[in-house]
Amino acid sequence: MAGSWDGSRDIGSQSDDSFQYERKITEPIYDAFICPLSKQIMKDPVTIETGQTFEREAIEKWFDDCNENGRKLVCPMTLRELNTTDMNPSIALRKTIEEWNARNEAVQLDMASKSLTLNSSESDILQALRFIQQFAGKNISNKHIIRNAELIPSIVEMLKSTIRKVRLRALETLKIVVEDDNDNKEIMAEGDKVRTIVKFLNHEQSEREEAVSLLFELSKSESLCDKIGSVNGAILILVGMTSSKSENPLIVEKADKTLENLEKSENNVRQMAENGRLQPLLTLLLEGSHEIKVSMASYLGDLALSNDVKAYVATTVGSSLINLMKSNDMQSREAALKALNQVSSCEPSAKVLVDEGILSPLVKDLFAGPAHLPMRLKEVCATILANIVNSDSNFDSIPVGPNHQTLVSEDIIHNLLQLISNTGPSIECKLLQVLVGLTNSPATAVGVADAIKSLGATISLVQFIEAPQKDLRMVSIKLLQNLSIHMGQELADCLCGPAGHLSTLFKVIAENITSTEEQAAAIGIVADLPEMDVRLTTQMLDNGNFVIVVSRIKVIRQGETRSSRFVTPYLEGLVRVLSRITFVLPEDPKSVSFCRDYDLTGLFTELLQANGLDNVQMVSALALHNLSKESKHLTRLPELPSPGFCGSIFPCLSNQPVMMGLCRVHRGTCTQRDTFCLIEGQALARLVALLDHTNDKVVEASLRALSTLLDDGVNIEGAVNVLCEIEGIRPILDVLLEKQTESLKERAVWMVERLLRTTYIASEVSGDPSVTTALVDAFKHGDYQTRQIAERALKHIDRMPNFSGIFSNMG
Repeated sequence: MAGSWDGSRDIGSQSDDSFQYERKITEPIYDAFICPLSKQIMKDPVTIETGQTFEREAIEKWFDDCNENGRKLVCPMTLRELNTTDMNPSIALRKTIEEWNARNEAVQLDMASKSLTLNSSESDILQALRFIQQFAGKNISNKHIIRNAELIPSIVEMLKSTIRKVRLRALETLKIVVEDDNDNKEIMAEGDKVRTIVKFLNHEQSEREEAVSLLFELSKSESLCDKIGSVNGAILILVGMTSSKSENPLIVEKADKTLENLEKSENNVRQMAENGRLQPLLTLLLEGSHEIKVSMASYLGDLALSNDVKAYVATTVGSSLINLMKSNDMQSREAALKALNQVSSCEPSAKVLVDEGILSPLVKDLFAGPAHLPMRLKEVCATILANIVNSDSNFDSIPVGPNHQTLVSEDIIHNLLQLISNTGPSIECKLLQVLVGLTNSPATAVGVADAIKSLGATISLVQFIEAPQKDLRMVSIKLLQNLSIHMGQELADCLCGPAGHLSTLFKVIAENITSTEEQAAAIGIVADLPEMDVRLTTQMLDNGNFVIVVSRIKVIRQGETRSSRFVTPYLEGLVRVLSRITFVLPEDPKSVSFCRDYDLTGLFTELLQANGLDNVQMVSALALHNLSKESKHLTRLPELPSPGFCGSIFPCLSNQPVMMGLCRVHRGTCTQRDTFCLIEGQALARLVALLDHTNDKVVEASLRALSTLLDDGVNIEGAVNVLCEIEGIRPILDVLLEKQTESLKERAVWMVERLLRTTYIASEVSGDPSVTTALVDAFKHGDYQTRQIAERALKHIDRMPNFSGIFSNMG
């Protein structure tokens, strides 16, 4: 076992930073080896004029001090004045000292080697490592000696010590030993030495700092770059260090420089990209050789990127990827399309790619023949285009064809439709998604709808709702929903056909417990179809579709369905579809029976309380308007008994019976369920409450429903009395005073004129100047019919003479 020793050659020097030890040497130190000035063993001995020998550096300092202090130039040993400062190298002495050093260092190196075991004492190991550091630091040859002595594995072994101080000293020593020595770095590449060092990146700060410094030194060797990168987690940890806000700045700097060195390896660049350090990959995409660009583009397509990163990538290399896509080399185009597919899948990045000019080459590839681009790559093109059209760009103004066509030009849409009809389900789905994107915007939806109608392709699109592939069915339903508002009659004709597409659509509407996007879109299609299409409504009634709708509405209202973000549009669609049955009541007795059987008046009355769902409330009020208009035809008028012979001749002798329980508005027997009478349930109060709604469309729909109580053919005075009882007169007057839309004003003027036909209402209103002012304003600025109605209303409150001949009298 080695005793206490030190590799120092300095006479009287102390120990290293933590302990003292005596130097142990194999040969004595001769006095001739010691510089009289520095008291240290000489490295570069020189002889001056007096024959005395000194260390060159020490005697030069003596001469400088003499000159600076103005002293005579004398020999420091003999004090004899010198005539010259010439120095002659003592070559023989220098060689003797070097040989003496070599013999001692060889022994001490051997002692160090023997001390580098985990069984040695802490102090012996630390001294051995310190000696190796000093020995290696002297010159490059000593590093070769260390390598040949196979000390590097022994130093690495010390990293397994349980003593932190030993591990730190071992890391420091390895860094010195491999510095500027590629051969020693290669030794570190053997076995799992690099893996062992990487583990220290997760240790406490001091060890982490030494480990990253050592890795930085090793990474200067290109062959070590692959080795470091191959250690599982190494690059991830280094990337994490560079992005840490709590890490020591020195560690961050070293980690960053290490990663910069590791960029020499393509595999490492890929790993960095995978772990969030994307810039090296992007740099290769911009500056690398063609082969490297293709390789990096292909890998980019495999990465999972956040939306922010996608936008950055599109900005940085979007143009380069588009140029690669235009290449004649199929491998290059495939790699570029793969990357563009990944990058284009968020709106900001898609907009960048549009600005970079992706549309024209993309459309060209999509419509080119199979010899130009195989179908599997056409599918990728279709996917990218589907991503692109979901961005907020002006696709009706961006040229994509040789004749300045745009994506919504008729011939481009025709080409898309023809391609859809001649491909398989996977690409069909992507192409339909392109049409969905184009029809999401009202600005471009009209052009797409016109092109579809001109080609007669409506039935082809409708047929996709029968597709067994759920994603294909889903996207086709979304497309038809976007188109339904622009081509409702064409869709209604197709759905009513013998193929049973309408039934398929309702199977989708009813198939899930929860409300899905597909269901919301499917019911949205039916909701947008023409309300007055009696044939469609009759078919839905015969198919039992309205039964499904009523059932689903009740399930949702009772909270029996799982909530989802699509429940609101789904419920709105259901209510709109159900309301269409009320538009055909005069033409279809079966619809009247259905409304009675399922008490639709009660159901729509309940839906008036769907607070926060303006569309549901509006549609429900309109449906009640339609139902209530039929009440006067459905009420059962009482049968009066015959007055007899005398009574018929002398009516004064006949006592007319008093009929109890008759409707004050419809003069017959009414119920909410059978005659759809609004005053028999809760509808009236709820409609009046909605007159204070913030949405003018809800207010107008409610006003229309209430107006049926004041219509021709009913007892207006009785209706006014009912409205008075529920305090409904003032809210109607307030609509006239407060609401701004023309249609709402016109409806309010009509209702107020009807109310004023009742004398006591006219008397009360005549004292309200605000109502008079509103009626005068309607008389002055309304359309022809509104001015007539306003004139009659002003006459009721004596604000206009009855002999006015401005307008002809109209009942």
